[in-house]
Amino acid sequence: MFVLFLCNLSLVPAAASKNKVKGSQGQFPLTQNVTVVEGGTAVLTCRVDQNDNTSLQWSNPAQQTLYFDDKKALRDNRIELVRASWHELSISVSDVSLSDEGQYTCSLFTMPVKTSKAYLTVLGVPEKPQISGFSSPVMEGDLMQLTCKTSGSKPAADIRWFKNDKEIKDVKYLKEEDANRKTFTVSSTLDFRVDRSDDGVAVICRVDHESLNATPQVAMQVLEIHYTPSVKIIPSTPFPQEGQPLILTCESKGKPLPEPVLWTKDGGELPDPDRMVVSGRELNILFLNKTDNGTYRCEATNTIGQSSAEYVLIVHDVPNTLLPTTIIPSLTTATVTTTVAITTSPTTSATTSSIRDPNALAGQNGPDHALIGGIVAVVVFVTLCSIFLLGRYLARHKGTYLTNEAKGAEDAPDADTAIINAEGSQVNAEEKKEYFI
Repeated sequence: MFVLFLCNLSLVPAAASKNKVKGSQGQFPLTQNVTVVEGGTAVLTCRVDQNDNTSLQWSNPAQQTLYFDDKKALRDNRIELVRASWHELSISVSDVSLSDEGQYTCSLFTMPVKTSKAYLTVLGVPEKPQISGFSSPVMEGDLMQLTCKTSGSKPAADIRWFKNDKEIKDVKYLKEEDANRKTFTVSSTLDFRVDRSDDGVAVICRVDHESLNATPQVAMQVLEIHYTPSVKIIPSTPFPQEGQPLILTCESKGKPLPEPVLWTKDGGELPDPDRMVVSGRELNILFLNKTDNGTYRCEATNTIGQSSAEYVLIVHDVPNTLLPTTIIPSLTTATVTTTVAITTSPTTSATTSSIRDPNALAGQNGPDHALIGGIVAVVVFVTLCSIFLLGRYLARHKGTYLTNEAKGAEDAPDADTAIINAEGSQVNAEEKKEYFI
């Protein structure tokens, strides 16, 4: 039918053909290159700004006519007419394959025929990448080699590696042409030495390609690293005191998980199992004393190896809570000793007795001891002052009395005369009277 259609065109009267040529001067078809992803739909458009009813035609890279004006020439269900007019001829090709790629021709049947080329580019979509080379588990310190591979990309895809959301630049890249000689297989190899920080880390291989519409394809591999335990001892209090409890926690991390820990003291077994209780990873000392001083060791073991940690225990004395009031008993004791020597009242003795009792002192508050000490000090001071003044007064008057008795005997030649003079002095005794108050 296509051959017959072309033959019929040749039967057009010569006069008609001349008219079309005469009126078609300056006409030229316009086309644009098209890029489409494999499996998508491509639309080919040919336009003419000025056209005096001259026919338009689309041809494929094999020079097969697809459409002549609005008439379909090639039996291909994937090819459909989009628009046909004297100024435009647009067709669509659905489910595009790599074999559809090539140069398409739009022809304007003037005399001579004018053509415009449009190149159809088909992008090969890369397959989902695969990561190989990982065997679980990996021992700490081993060298790991991971390979990411994808096929079917056109043009060749780009592969990037990420670990802990950080891109790894130092990788190997290889590109190979597929058997169809149109697409490519690309692979990338990542080499690195693992440690315990890599356990549980996701290593990502990302494939970037223009056919993916800014949505890259990724493959992920979660690492499993086995390593020896790490051990740390954590005390329940930073300042252990005598008589208090203490809990030592052995914090151990490792993969596989360490077995139950082993506690020792100074290189041997725990000396007092009744008072030193091991519960899981904890060593609980019910109450501390000075004999608990020493070096405690915690050991953790798994299938990879063994590790340990040490803790030096120093049991401190309980602080003396009587320090704020120790100065008051010393002053009171000195005062009481002085008071007893001069015989104070029963009230003072009772007060002294209560203050000298250490049990009574321990039960009193700081402000009460200060008040009692002040009162006792005032009483003692007043008593001493009274005794001193009384003694001085008595001594002074006693001297005056002796001096008066001796008057009249100063000029006596002997003792008898002195006595007589003394007796004679009694005559004026009534005139000289002394009153003691």
